[in-house]
Amino acid sequence: MSTTLANAATVQQNWVVIDATDLVVGRLAVTIANVLRGKHKVTYTPHCDTGDFVVVVNAEKVQFTGKKWDQKEYQDYSHYAGGQKITSAKEMLARKPEEIIRRAVKRMMPRGPLGYKQLGKLKVYVGNQHPHQAQQPQELKIK
Repeated sequence: MSTTLANAATVQQNWVVIDATDLVVGRLAVTIANVLRGKHKVTYTPHCDTGDFVVVVNAEKVQFTGKKWDQKEYQDYSHYAGGQKITSAKEMLARKPEEIIRRAVKRMMPRGPLGYKQLGKLKVYVGNQHPHQAQQPQELKIK
């Protein structure tokens, strides 16, 4: 019996759409990271990009558990003196709700060229519409 390893020529990449309405951010991010990496497929190969493209809609309707809306903070730093900016989760939801999901997924992906390439297949949108109808994405239900 032989094991077949996927490579760039044999990989079939599909498009998946996920509705983020009332889903918990961390649990949603785990599912998205697994789909981006291809771990949900039988043909998963760690050194090859076997994952699917993921389109997330309704990013502004995600939920946190506990008191994270008040306590969670996002930190940015410009590498200049005094260039640290701390943004609360409520502010982030008001300004850039898609960034909440993107940062959660980014921290679950491997660091390196392959991980960055896989993260590029994540498309997050506020609202119900997205410009990827031509790719005919399949809906993925998350409980």
